[in-house]
Amino acid sequence: MKLKNILIVVKDIEKSRQFYHDLFGLDMVLDNAGNMILTEGLVLQEEKIWKKFLEKNVVPESNSCELYFEEHNIEAFAEKLERLYPSVKYVNRLITHSWGQKVIRFYDLDGNLIEVGTPM
Repeated sequence: MKLKNILIVVKDIEKSRQFYHDLFGLDMVLDNAGNMILTEGLVLQEEKIWKKFLEKNVVPESNSCELYFEEHNIEAFAEKLERLYPSVKYVNRLITHSWGQKVIRFYDLDGNLIEVGTPM
């Protein structure tokens, strides 16, 4: 068995596609009417579809999982994030852990948690 994709729920699929392209360089592979596959295996699904399948509400900022990205030049990434998305909600701005790794954590446009860290 093989893990194929990670799916996150979004309100506005086009705004989310742009967000993930702007910050992480992810491009659309397939657009299937409310389900969009991006490069690196990230799938965006419109909230109304998710709610219909699950018959449950979406809980933004649930802090139960995160998308993790690595970036060598994390200072430049933090500047780009602030410039392109100044209203983004941070969990923590750029910090350095005791083991030397620099990380930044924030929520995407729909409350999905993202961490960007320097490679270990």
